Amino acid sequence: MVRNDRVVKPARRPEVRLPELVAFTDGELTPDGDYDGLEFRDTDLAGQDGGGARFLDCALRGCALDETRLHHARVVDSVLSGIRGVGTDLAEASLRDVELVDARLGGTQLHGAVLERVLVRGGKIDYLNLRRARLKDVVFEGCVLVEPDFGGARLERVEFVDCVLKGADLTAATLVDVDLRRAAELDITRGADRLSGAVISHAQLLDLAPVLAGALGVRVAEDA
Repeated sequence: MVRNDRVVKPARRPEVRLPELVAFTDGELTPDGDYDGLEFRDTDLAGQDGGGARFLDCALRGCALDETRLHHARVVDSVLSGIRGVGTDLAEASLRDVELVDARLGGTQLHGAVLERVLVRGGKIDYLNLRRARLKDVVFEGCVLVEPDFGGARLERVEFVDCVLKGADLTAATLVDVDLRRAAELDITRGADRLSGAVISHAQLLDLAPVLAGALGVRVAEDA
């Protein structure tokens, strides 16, 4: 389970440099819409349908995304800061070179999504659904993830830095160069047997020993 430091490749972080932005004034999102160089500031997007939309060089700051439909959306070279919402639908979306900062989200659907060069910094996300998603060069930093579901997902060059993972599900997940050593709290409820391809600390190994024993079918009993 513990790999040599030299064979763990670090994640490449996004380098987002936004141009001068124009305020979004259209009122509502539209399916398959094209949004380029726009700033959405404190915009209430709750319940709106932006499925298949493209966001390029955009900033969403303090926006409400309750039940917002953004399935199949593409978000590129953009910053999402202080967004909040329950049930945001980003299923099968594509996020590339994106910074997600201080988000407060619950039940976010990202199953089947593709995340590449994404930084999730600060905030709290409850019940994040990343089943069958593909994550490459993704960093979770200083955030709290409550019961994140990585079932069947592929994680490559993913780092967890000073963040809390509570009740993580790794069932059938594939991990390649995943660095968990700096996680502030690491709690895996399912799929501990999928940790091959990750690096953990010695202290984490001791904490995870009961879960790993259970995953391997090892019974732990008092000395005879």
